[in-house]
Amino acid sequence: MNDWLRAEQHVEKAHEHYEAGRWDDAEVELREALALDPYRADWHFNLGLTLEAAGRWGDAVRALRDAHELDPSDDHIVFQLGLNCLRAGDPKAAKVWLLESRRMNADRSDALVSLIDAHGRLGEHDEAEVCFYQSLQTEGDHAMAYMHIAESLIDRDEIDRAVFCLREAATIDPELPRVYARLGQVYADRGRFERARQMFLRELRDNPGDIETILDLGCVLVDMNRLGEASEKFRRVLEIEPDNADAHFQLGDLAMRQHRVHDAAASFRTVVELDPEYPGVHRRLARLNMRTGRHDEARRLVDLDLRRLRTKPEAFTPDDLDELGLILLDTKLPHDAAAVLERLVETRPDDPALLHRLAVAHFERGDRHSGLRLTRRVLRLKRNHLPALHNMALALAESGRLSAASAYARRAHEVDPDDASVRRLRISLRVRRLALWARRVFGRRLDA
Repeated sequence: MNDWLRAEQHVEKAHEHYEAGRWDDAEVELREALALDPYRADWHFNLGLTLEAAGRWGDAVRALRDAHELDPSDDHIVFQLGLNCLRAGDPKAAKVWLLESRRMNADRSDALVSLIDAHGRLGEHDEAEVCFYQSLQTEGDHAMAYMHIAESLIDRDEIDRAVFCLREAATIDPELPRVYARLGQVYADRGRFERARQMFLRELRDNPGDIETILDLGCVLVDMNRLGEASEKFRRVLEIEPDNADAHFQLGDLAMRQHRVHDAAASFRTVVELDPEYPGVHRRLARLNMRTGRHDEARRLVDLDLRRLRTKPEAFTPDDLDELGLILLDTKLPHDAAAVLERLVETRPDDPALLHRLAVAHFERGDRHSGLRLTRRVLRLKRNHLPALHNMALALAESGRLSAASAYARRAHEVDPDDASVRRLRISLRVRRLALWARRVFGRRLDA
């Protein structure tokens, strides 16, 4: 049997595997065929489609590039290159290929719709809108066009228009994947949790096994304090995909809320086994170790996050930095806490709670001057910030300025007369002032 015939048989088998959804087997057969005849652009193209179907978009781009080199005149190959670059997270390259496919074939409405997505991801929102309105003049996929422009509008915080576009997309194509889930996410972000819950349930009617939607629904149920239902959703995800780190993490968070320390620790340890760099898991385990008195282990876990912050700072959101700073304070690492919180203050310079935490870090590391400076800044932003008033009084007392400390303690008492720490502070200041008065009076008598 000659090589040409063997290669054709491999391609035929690959087609059968593709139709049956056996992507790995289809890939093997196509690579066997290409090993025998590497100059067939259509086989490279089929390999790209197979890898795309398997969700391996970076590999699909490489296969499609090989197809394009062999047949640069095929606009289908160029369009698929753009589409897979988008899916692989490279909108800049995607835009180039999609514009090229439009240049080669001006009737490619699918490329125009995908350009909405590419421009939006690149922050080129005016260009995205131009492509959107152009796409409505064609017979292209209007539902997907509305879906893509909605994402652009969300990025611009034009939420009402985004909701309108998502609803239009759902009206045009009620079976459009994840359109109701995206509506649910938008409603959840705006605090409309019941409406979000309804949207997620609507999505799950059409796609009952959609793991991402089940996870989103579980998170909304947590926000609604329906913890039992939320737990059921996360466990449902694990029935479908036992190694889903997100579900294990959420179950760990639920166990923490319910003070089930051992269950929480078990869930978080599973997350670490599945994904050692899962965001926030080391901080959660550090908290649990603090609760059980294992301070050295807590510090070791937090140090893992500090190392990651030094090597991958882009992986940390402001909320991550805030949480890390708090845990560093709790684990008595004020120097590291100050360094982390300083990063955050650059983006939130007028946040009284954040400035107060940074002041505490400076106090604990022995830098009273910086602590006082930041505490005064907090009180300029929020005159009746109780923790800042308390810390100001304490710091002034430690520097011997008892009259000024007492004034701040009185202000704190006016804000909350029932605060136990303020009452203790005022008693301590009275005792110290009385002791100072006694030393002065009896000292003068002894001198006389």
